[in-house]
Amino acid sequence: MPGFVTRFAPSPTGPLHLGHAYSAMLAHDMARAAGGRFLLRMEDTDLERCRPEWEAAIVEDLRWLGLDWDGPIHRQSPHIEAYNARLEPLAEGGLVYPCSCTRGDIRAALAAPQEGVVHAVYPGTCRGRSMESRQPGDALRLDLARALTHLADADLSFLETGPAHEGCHRIDPDRARREIGDVVLSRKGENFVAYFLASAFDDADQGITHVIRGEDLFDFTPVQVILQHLFGLPTPVYHHHRLIRDEAGRRLAKRDDARAIAKYRAEGATPADIRRMVGL
Repeated sequence: MPGFVTRFAPSPTGPLHLGHAYSAMLAHDMARAAGGRFLLRMEDTDLERCRPEWEAAIVEDLRWLGLDWDGPIHRQSPHIEAYNARLEPLAEGGLVYPCSCTRGDIRAALAAPQEGVVHAVYPGTCRGRSMESRQPGDALRLDLARALTHLADADLSFLETGPAHEGCHRIDPDRARREIGDVVLSRKGENFVAYFLASAFDDADQGITHVIRGEDLFDFTPVQVILQHLFGLPTPVYHHHRLIRDEAGRRLAKRDDARAIAKYRAEGATPADIRRMVGL
């Protein structure tokens, strides 16, 4: 079994742009240089926005770039119920609770400034509700304080090899309570499961040893590490790479059709041109 297994995991909600191409090519190159495996995963749990035609376009662009992957494409959407079923041990352990708060409710509760809070986190309005009180449409939130108490003896750390955050990072429980809070893991009746939960399950199930992704996702990592420990999953090595930005310094997004790979292809660019554009 190769010791290096990574993946490229786009959401098929729009065209592949230069930033995606850089991430995919970097992960592919690192895997091949290590004699390892490169997998392709479609993170298509957003059932309203994901489209088969976007997936087909992404696959076409990746093949045009000269990338090949090991094994079939893994799609998350057929597994949403299975992801949610795996939350049962947390429910039995009292580590999750139902939440009926709307986004407006949360904004209102957070209207007063909170000293020491770097990111707006859920104020805990529904914390303390029992699972028996859960209604259709309720979200399921992680009770982070209880989870961290449950993991008091665990080594909550991860190794980062990306240039901006290189080193071993230990998760400070107090900071996690302030900056992460009780995140939503799923929502009943809406076939919704959180990105960082489905990704954590899939990384373990697919034997991912190295996660290579943009540095804009670095802040998700502590949440995933906590979930990995709660479910007894291994923690991979993380590599958060630089972002490809536009002339104004903004990171590229799906709306940046001007930088879509398909557009460069139509204008006569070659895969080597794309590599030069992103600094590979």
